[in-house]
Amino acid sequence: MKKSTVIILAVVAVVAIYSVVIYNNLAKASQEVEGAWANVETQYQRRSDLIPNLVNTVKGYATHESQTLEGVVAARAKATSITVDGANMTPEQFAAFAEAQNDVTSALGRLIAVAENYPELKANQNFLELQSQLEGTENRIAVERQRYNEIVKAFNKKVVTFPNNLFASIFGFSKREFFASQQGADIAPVVEF
Repeated sequence: MKKSTVIILAVVAVVAIYSVVIYNNLAKASQEVEGAWANVETQYQRRSDLIPNLVNTVKGYATHESQTLEGVVAARAKATSITVDGANMTPEQFAAFAEAQNDVTSALGRLIAVAENYPELKANQNFLELQSQLEGTENRIAVERQRYNEIVKAFNKKVVTFPNNLFASIFGFSKREFFASQQGADIAPVVEF
């Protein structure tokens, strides 16, 4: 064999091995993003499962607050109807999912505010436990969203840095969407007594 042929084969072998290593690293990072997304969805599902119990507890005390209760139920229904595949998520799907979850958060805030008007409800053990569970779930959601963003950041770095970006586009890997705060979240709410 000619020396040039051996050199060409060696270069091709190195490039092939290097591309396999890059692909495997990107595939592992992609799986981490999908796992983190599944954890986010799990916490949203936990919240969704708590909502009917909370609504029914409040319903017993605040029968004339049906508009608020219906708003919570409608927001929950909309949020649970949106499914997003972590592996094939488009920016539009991601935005729709985030918007639906923000609507649930807003509706729950209104529900808790309504509950403040009912002293006997605020003292009800079931309501207090559900409110505590919901608060814990909201904290878990925040933690999982933050963890998801950290993993997406690491993945996106791999996808956009050279020479990974050359192989990422060949293998079909692209940047993933971050969770962002909802519009107006930077403005403190007004509390009036």
